[in-house]
Amino acid sequence: MSLIECVPNVSEGRRLEVIELLASTVRSVNGVRLLDFSSDRSHNRSVFTLLGDAGPLEDAVLAMFGCAASQIDMRRHRGVHPRIGAVDVVPFVPLAATSMETCVALARRVGSAVAERFMVPVYLYGEAASAVHRRHLPDIRRGQFEDLAAKMGRPDWTPDFGPSQPHPTMGASAVGARRPLVAYNVNLATTRLEVATAIASAIRESRGGLPGVRAIGVPLPERGLVQVSVNLTDYARTSLLDVFNAVKTLAAQHGVDVLESEIIGLTPAAALGGAAPADLQLLHFTPRHALEYHLNRLDVDTNSGS
Repeated sequence: MSLIECVPNVSEGRRLEVIELLASTVRSVNGVRLLDFSSDRSHNRSVFTLLGDAGPLEDAVLAMFGCAASQIDMRRHRGVHPRIGAVDVVPFVPLAATSMETCVALARRVGSAVAERFMVPVYLYGEAASAVHRRHLPDIRRGQFEDLAAKMGRPDWTPDFGPSQPHPTMGASAVGARRPLVAYNVNLATTRLEVATAIASAIRESRGGLPGVRAIGVPLPERGLVQVSVNLTDYARTSLLDVFNAVKTLAAQHGVDVLESEIIGLTPAAALGGAAPADLQLLHFTPRHALEYHLNRLDVDTNSGS
């Protein structure tokens, strides 16, 4: 049995009944565990963390697409997080002794099935990418849903699977394979978006900042503050503590305080860099947010025969 984590990101974070319907859809698939799901109204996005073998995960992802197809219309979707589709991104992450090659093969199989069943264009990304310029999500998402039709008209952005134009309501999707990634947000006690944007630019690896860090500044108008939204792609080189301290230092240079930080979904415990949750001013962090907590419980259940 292969052990794989799957973290679908869905473009709905406001309608609780739709979010729960998506969660129930996953729970109904035998062989898949829904470890965690969380939503954000400003991002208008939900992140689900699934665990299972390749076959059941494929069934669960296809079921999620079917649910999203009946509930989400990207023509009406608004949120601060970049996105190209209703089921925006589906990464497969190898755990335990599972190989990356297994996840690459699964991503390609799922991407093909999604395109065939739902007529949704699919881009392969990460380790499953078919071209160097498609490896990174920010490049695939550039232009977002609104500019997707024009982008797909270019020869270098023909999708890997499916039609050469966006699905009218579901847009497109990115399906891929990658190593563990930590989605991490640091909220600033200000409404000045230019501060969050400047900090994000300073810590971003592509701008000479911290290794393995991708970051953007986004407004959270419903809360009256701004956020530095981070994807940490290599926590062995840069920990969450490194990110938090860098953001706090840069914010202080702008005369701004850090209000709190949050982890979206689950994180390997090592990503904290030895820090206690209080050191990161983490919001609502419990042991359940550590991936190892769930893997240990899986071992207990397996050994007990339950």
